[in-house]
Amino acid sequence: MQKKKVDKKTIKTFKSDKKKEVVYHVFTRLFGNTNTTNKPWGTVEENGVGKFNDFTSKALKEIKDLGVTHIWYTGVPHHGVIRDYQEYGISNDHPDIVKGRAGSPYAVKDYYNVNPDLAVNVENRLEEFQALIKRTHDADLKVIIDIVPNHVARNYKSITKPEGIRDFGEDDDKTVVYHENNNFYYNPEESFKVPVWQHNYTPLGNSENPLKEGRFIEKPAKWTGNGSRLSQPHMNDWYETVKVNYGVSPEGKKDFDELPEGFENEDYQKHFDFWKDKIVPNSWIKFRDIALYWLDMGVDGFRYDMAEMVPVEFWSFMNSSIKMKNPDAFLLAEVYNPSLYSDYIKKGKMDYLYDKVQLYDTIKSVMQGHGKTDYIPPILDELKDIEHHMLHFLENHDEQRLASPDFAGKAEKGKPAMVVSTTSSTAPTMIYFGQEVGEDGSEHAGFGSPTRTSIFDYIGVPAHQRWVNNKKFDGGQLTDEEKELRDFYKRLLNFSINSSALAGYYQDIHIHNIQNTEWYNDKVLSFVRWSNDEKLIIVSNFNAENTYGFELKIPDYIISIWEFTDGNHQTKDQLYHQYSPVLKIENGNGVIRIDLNPLESFILKI
Repeated sequence: MQKKKVDKKTIKTFKSDKKKEVVYHVFTRLFGNTNTTNKPWGTVEENGVGKFNDFTSKALKEIKDLGVTHIWYTGVPHHGVIRDYQEYGISNDHPDIVKGRAGSPYAVKDYYNVNPDLAVNVENRLEEFQALIKRTHDADLKVIIDIVPNHVARNYKSITKPEGIRDFGEDDDKTVVYHENNNFYYNPEESFKVPVWQHNYTPLGNSENPLKEGRFIEKPAKWTGNGSRLSQPHMNDWYETVKVNYGVSPEGKKDFDELPEGFENEDYQKHFDFWKDKIVPNSWIKFRDIALYWLDMGVDGFRYDMAEMVPVEFWSFMNSSIKMKNPDAFLLAEVYNPSLYSDYIKKGKMDYLYDKVQLYDTIKSVMQGHGKTDYIPPILDELKDIEHHMLHFLENHDEQRLASPDFAGKAEKGKPAMVVSTTSSTAPTMIYFGQEVGEDGSEHAGFGSPTRTSIFDYIGVPAHQRWVNNKKFDGGQLTDEEKELRDFYKRLLNFSINSSALAGYYQDIHIHNIQNTEWYNDKVLSFVRWSNDEKLIIVSNFNAENTYGFELKIPDYIISIWEFTDGNHQTKDQLYHQYSPVLKIENGNGVIRIDLNPLESFILKI
């Protein structure tokens, strides 16, 4: 095949001055739970629940040593649960508007306190979380929690809000469908009705509950969190939540100022100044005050649920206020529409967005055997202008576990994917607790189905529990395969946060090798990364069955940029330090012999 000529001026690169970051995403109530009963729809007494206090200094040190810089604690703000806490002044939650028995962390009931399930002493639950923040900081880790701006629990009521703070909906005019300063949308004169349960589903399964036979009363009915305007939403709607009104009328009219043309190029200080003399809808102020409250508590950043369902102008207002208080705050948003990425980063002042729809979905198809690695370089090229803002992951609480039958069926298949996900950009890497030991999500907890670790019920996470080892947090019960997998993650993540090249430049060499290298194929991926003082060649084999050997070619324009001379240059693999092929340069072109076992990757430092 004819060699493709590449103009050095067209080389696609990206660079960041910061080292890479790694987020450990943990479902807080599951982390320290050592109960192995796992009864579907089980109560907390039957199945157990983890606590803030389970994140001991030892546990946090082990997480830090895994190669982690930030912990995202999911399920911290007080959400609806099926447990009686009335003796602490907390109202009961009706099972018709709670998903599962432990409740959804995305149906927040009180933004000024924390989930009582997570406390040893419920009266001191906020103090126990503050102590966790301190322990996390003492372990040299940053704290991220969720804010869910698009919706709140249908029975939202804060019992610990600061003086002067009004609840969501407390001052709404409920006689109208919409008012710009109402926090919710209403169907006046209509009452909320619970969904018609289908497919033999009933709340709490066959379990009993004192409130189960009664009717949850809400009049007038509010619109549901996913945007359903029905007074009786469908069971697949987000029926346990109500949609927050940001000053957008049902017809789509925006009752607030829009950012001037070109303002996406201004910094957060200018955005903050823009909003200072503007009148904004009441919901904007409520969520800004919530964010500042948690910053004052010591939280270092937020993960925003379904951020694209909220106007980008609000994010300009919200995030500029946060950055004025803490310029280093870590702001991560769930946005799935690629056409909105730039707006939410540049106008909305987000630090990071999920790279799901493009990179995650494509890598998943390669891991499952029906996708080609050829599809990966064009994605990285398309996102090159915003690549630093596109956080990479292979698991989170919404996605299937890698080891589940519906995903890859085998945790080891995540190895090449994890190398590519971690090393192909300057953006942060995120892993989900249990991923590093191959948790497969096979438990049937109650609400929902297996393959995803349940976020709605009390459950144990078996592979993770073997690492917890009765709260010794030493992996004492892990199998040899699980220990090896965790060792792989530890090696990879620690290398990533210390590598200057991974905070530097990138160039694809996969397409060049597909066109010019014998035995190289679309189950292999290769690229190079570099900084002034570190040069890397990264190559991964996604095939779980086949070994590949080939003469990997490093194009002349890369050799020229690196200013390497003809001759032999030694390399060494940075994962296991056992593979040291020689890069041979002749007439400005590089060749290096690569022999890859199934699912093997090399990070070769020259």
